[in-house]
Amino acid sequence: MWYALLPNHDSSESLLTQGIFLADDRPPSIASFRAAHLIERLGRVVRADGFAFGLNPAQWEALRYLARANRFSRTPAALADYFNVSRGTVSQTLIALEEKGLVEKSRSARDARVVDLALTADGRRMLTNDAERALAAAIDEGGSAGEIAALLASALSRALARRGGKAFGVCKTCRHFRREGTSLACALLNTPLTAQDAEAICAEMEAA
Repeated sequence: MWYALLPNHDSSESLLTQGIFLADDRPPSIASFRAAHLIERLGRVVRADGFAFGLNPAQWEALRYLARANRFSRTPAALADYFNVSRGTVSQTLIALEEKGLVEKSRSARDARVVDLALTADGRRMLTNDAERALAAAIDEGGSAGEIAALLASALSRALARRGGKAFGVCKTCRHFRREGTSLACALLNTPLTAQDAEAICAEMEAA
């Protein structure tokens, strides 16, 4: 691979790491660059099929988000924050998905000023064709999927923190998550949670 051709492969003074430093003034390792490159390539593999079934990559990403987000986080504003794009960009994506019958909008019961989003039955069926499923299957075949997911989640959280982004972690890993016996609740929103909420990603998540 390309990194094997670099001179002085194990040196922190490689061509790749020159001028790039971590918070404590250490340059990133070659292994870290290798991992970043592989992650980027995996993303390209998924994006290569991003125009399948009449959708574009942004529309696929919105469907994935709505399938994974909890009921408090399925809003246009949260979707824009998750992908770090403008509200206008998200609005155009949602209009297209609504016209295709894949997403529906409704006024939030929590706040009439807020629009809630939900996948339609057709939207859920569309996700069975998602190219990301093939990537997930490939990860399963290699084993250690849980460990890989945890490492990537940690790396993503740090990368987002560097640029002031929101982590959008899983609800049950949040410091506001409460479990008392079989009862689940969010202390921040002061509301009960379902088991499905606890496993979903949340816009308000703060690491415990």
